[in-house]
Amino acid sequence: MTSRRRSSESSASATADANSFSPRRRSVVKAAAATAVLAAPLAAALPARAATAQAPAFLHGVASGDPLPDGALLWTRVTPTPEAIPGSGLGPDTEVGWAVARDKAFSTVVAKGSTRATAATDHTVKADVRGLAPATDYWFRFSAGGTDSPVGRTRTAPAADAAVTGLRFGVVSCSNWEAGHFSSYRHLAARGDLDAWLHLGDYIYEYGSGEYGTRGRTVRPQAPAHEIVTLADYRVRHATYKTDPDLQALHAKAPVVAIWDDHEIANDAWSGGAENHTEGAEGTWAARQAAAKQAYFEWMPVRPALAGTTYRRLRFGRLADLSLLDLRSFRSQQVSPGNGEVDDPDRTLTGRAQLDWLKSGLSASDTAWRLVGTSVMISPLAIGSLPASLLKPIAKLLGLPQEGLALNTDQWDGYTDDRRELLAHLRTNAIRNTVFLAGDIHMAWANDVPVNAGTYPASGSAATEFVVTSVTSDNLDDIVKVPEGTVSAVASPLVKATNRHVHWVDTDRHGYGVLDITSERAQMDYYVVSSRTDPGATSTWARSYRTLNGTQRVERADRPV
Repeated sequence: MTSRRRSSESSASATADANSFSPRRRSVVKAAAATAVLAAPLAAALPARAATAQAPAFLHGVASGDPLPDGALLWTRVTPTPEAIPGSGLGPDTEVGWAVARDKAFSTVVAKGSTRATAATDHTVKADVRGLAPATDYWFRFSAGGTDSPVGRTRTAPAADAAVTGLRFGVVSCSNWEAGHFSSYRHLAARGDLDAWLHLGDYIYEYGSGEYGTRGRTVRPQAPAHEIVTLADYRVRHATYKTDPDLQALHAKAPVVAIWDDHEIANDAWSGGAENHTEGAEGTWAARQAAAKQAYFEWMPVRPALAGTTYRRLRFGRLADLSLLDLRSFRSQQVSPGNGEVDDPDRTLTGRAQLDWLKSGLSASDTAWRLVGTSVMISPLAIGSLPASLLKPIAKLLGLPQEGLALNTDQWDGYTDDRRELLAHLRTNAIRNTVFLAGDIHMAWANDVPVNAGTYPASGSAATEFVVTSVTSDNLDDIVKVPEGTVSAVASPLVKATNRHVHWVDTDRHGYGVLDITSERAQMDYYVVSSRTDPGATSTWARSYRTLNGTQRVERADRPV
């Protein structure tokens, strides 16, 4: 077990070291194509002054992330000249100033500075601002060449020893540009009460146009049109997503805490490759992974705790800490469902170092709640006697053989030794109030996390789990192409009958979650949007589930908080 994990992590470390590579010749060629594709729409989007006088422009909004008690990470992308579009490698070095104030009018500026945006980082800008007061709202903006960016709001985390009465986080995952509009982001931005929002993976998708589920039609075309492979490609795709007005609104309203899943790189990614990567024809996996990670850290307000990874921990006073996992960089290759290798102790989802880090952090935590952001569901899932009409589409969504079987080996179900070790650690050390937060499978779930699913509930639960549905990516009713709610009416009772630790599953709707935490309980309020294809879609509360302090069990709540 140790030797195989060490070799896997060494390979991942080598890949991470390649993260700082300069654009390859292939990237430069791709950049020329990207420039041709985006030049016209970008020129049209530029303000008149920018088009004539070539003044800098802030076309991709502003963002903040990874809040600390004394600071936050601020982000923007400047377009210094009209030809300096994302992925082009063009454009002059540009001095970008930043300012942080206690008020939106910037009458009380508390911090300011400047940094240089260059083509080497695609003219993205990050300012890791410190010296701020804990649990405080701040406003920030950037400036270049006499042009100001939009104004953003951020919020610092509470002091590490603060007695916090409550926290509220938006929770989202799986936002496919071509499948629809990001109304979930708009509704979260409109709340105005979020301490932060969590994106649990699949912030972008790597596929070419029309290649990923869009229910038979592309709602809006993406750039580039082809599958993204090079550094220039990944930069252009990130830039496309950050032109979405609803995403810009949410980034400008509250700090994000993000982790990646597979589609930020390639479908079903693992440490040595991916289902959606052809070695040779699409370059080497090491180069593609390094390009994807470089673009991610350029375009996202995320601090890498270790080079090339997204696992890290944030603390929110004495109420909660949040451990964020990277479940793509170190994992062993997925095996076929039903294969006995899922129990092989030499196979890993987390990698040895990350699992030890997680266990140590959970043991040392002195907060009331221990939140774990995991891009894939940790609760076991068995598929029982589903009718033939549903077995094939649910198998397709979960990545199973379409003749059917009982588990999704891309989730923790495919790496049972890591899960068994982690849950045993929680049970042996009497670690309470651990809540896993997940996305990935485009459905909403409220689960107990059983120590032994086969003997549950007698064997008890080690933790609880809330899984949010997709923002736009296909779920079951989209795949089957039936009216919303049709599949859940049949599938949900059958899934719950086979999986007694599952309290609720919604297989059909798109939306988001709001996690509200007090010392007494952690509650997830699930919201659904009326349509993923309507840019003006409305939002409705669907269900609420909570876990009470000390219980390790999920129960239904009557109303949202």
